[in-house]
Amino acid sequence: MSAPSSSPPSGAWQARWQALAPREQHLLRAAAALVALALLWWLALAPALETLRTAPDRHARLDTQWQAMQAWQAEAHQLQNAPRLPPDAAARALHASVAEHLGSSARLQITGDRATLTLQGTPATALAPWLAQARANAHATTQEARLVRNTSHGSLRWDGTLVLALPVR
Repeated sequence: MSAPSSSPPSGAWQARWQALAPREQHLLRAAAALVALALLWWLALAPALETLRTAPDRHARLDTQWQAMQAWQAEAHQLQNAPRLPPDAAARALHASVAEHLGSSARLQITGDRATLTLQGTPATALAPWLAQARANAHATTQEARLVRNTSHGSLRWDGTLVLALPVR
């Protein structure tokens, strides 16, 4: 068994440091400074500069999202404050809008407070505005959608069913 060393570990490092030539000490100090600068760059400065560089684009995206949310909020308030149609008037409004906007490619069946819209080759360009109108005018909300894309006519069309909830008084 050997006796424990009486000199602390830092003493061994100091002795090795003193044994180095001044030029080697200078080079090791320069290398340590270079490593410290690289770490400072990678851990502190580069992420901050990247954040500053991308901030205007992120700010513009967030502004766009905020404006969309404000528009949705205004639409929600408008729908909440709009006068409610009696269920039979909502059903009549839906039947009239289906005939006007979707034509013979859609068939509406109303049972109680549910309306089932069956689509067969309904143009996508007609369905989206009809849904918006059904929500705004008849206060109907989509509860279930089972749609299949149909491109056999050359343009995007939908086949399937939509189940809408009608307002209850």
